[in-house]
Amino acid sequence: MPLKHSFPPVADDDARVLVLGSLPGDRSLAAQRYYAHPQNQFWQLMSPVVGHDLVALAYDDRLATLRMSGVALWDVVGSARRAGSSDAAIVDIAGNDIAGLAGRLPRLRAIAFNGGTALKQGLKLLGRDAGRAGTAGPAIVALPSSSPLHTIGLAAKQPAWDRLAAFLSDPPESRD
Repeated sequence: MPLKHSFPPVADDDARVLVLGSLPGDRSLAAQRYYAHPQNQFWQLMSPVVGHDLVALAYDDRLATLRMSGVALWDVVGSARRAGSSDAAIVDIAGNDIAGLAGRLPRLRAIAFNGGTALKQGLKLLGRDAGRAGTAGPAIVALPSSSPLHTIGLAAKQPAWDRLAAFLSDPPESRD
């Protein structure tokens, strides 16, 4: 099985939400673009979150809009072996330093995992206390996968993804 590698993170210092996938699929790897498979719903799901039609934009403009909106993007798997694009086929995983990236984002409020594999691997990398009630640090948000293999449909996935918008808005100023 071929060794596959993730892309560099897309992140600005003022990111408030970090969305983590597992490992780019074959279409994305070939195109060298996040979520390049035409049936992947990522760009559709993120559009209402950031208030812009990302699907209508060119790829570089999509990334710029995410950044301007306070969204960072990366994958939990740095490299792994996988036949095809299914997360179930991922073996020999070497994780990305997502804790290091999160630590460099001072305004980070939430780490969102796009699908079950990203969540499982990401929590291993972040440590066992990540996201537990009473612990400091960004909220952990489990999202239904944007993959076309996760077939519950866009309408069923959207409410979970919409929750990310609350982390992007500025908190109300405290009044003394």
